[in-house]
Amino acid sequence: MLMSARKYLRIIEKLHPYQTIMYLGMFGSGLIFLFLALAFFFTHNPALIHLNEIRMPYAFLISSIVMVGSGFYVGRLIPLFEQEKFWEVRKMLSITLMLGLLFIVLQVIGWIELGDMGLHFTGIPYSSFLYVLTGIHIFHLLGALIYGLMITFYFNKIKNDTVKVFLVMINPFEKMKLSLFTLYWYFMDGIWLVLFILFFLSFN
Repeated sequence: MLMSARKYLRIIEKLHPYQTIMYLGMFGSGLIFLFLALAFFFTHNPALIHLNEIRMPYAFLISSIVMVGSGFYVGRLIPLFEQEKFWEVRKMLSITLMLGLLFIVLQVIGWIELGDMGLHFTGIPYSSFLYVLTGIHIFHLLGALIYGLMITFYFNKIKNDTVKVFLVMINPFEKMKLSLFTLYWYFMDGIWLVLFILFFLSFN
């Protein structure tokens, strides 16, 4: 047991501070979503859903497709970076960010659909948790978008400087930043898919 603990401590010591912060943040966020999802589950009232003909917002379904699609583009970042394809990396990153923004817009439309069905934030606990869960997910995704925009702005700044581009593409630190962005995006992708399945089951 002691040897195992020491092994994990050595692994943690080798991590870059950015990686440590990211992993701890993801762990904490995962716990928050878990507790809120459990609370949502226990406030679910099937009779209320069927009585009021409440359904899954169409915008939530479309946003799920958008989020899954963004996973394809974000998954191309590291392979392209390793191939030193700077312009393709910029393109994939830009598409990922645009899909992220589209996802947020669709979430807001989904809130409007919920309101039209009589599910409001200040209503019953069930509807309140719908807004809280989706709202916290948007808040976390905004963090990923801001981080991705910072990388994009830097890439745009150096795009016409061949030497700087070359130095970036061989810099392990830059690769690590993209890897963390990719990991966090997949984390947000996974969280949303779990929430979507939970919402879908609750509406049926």
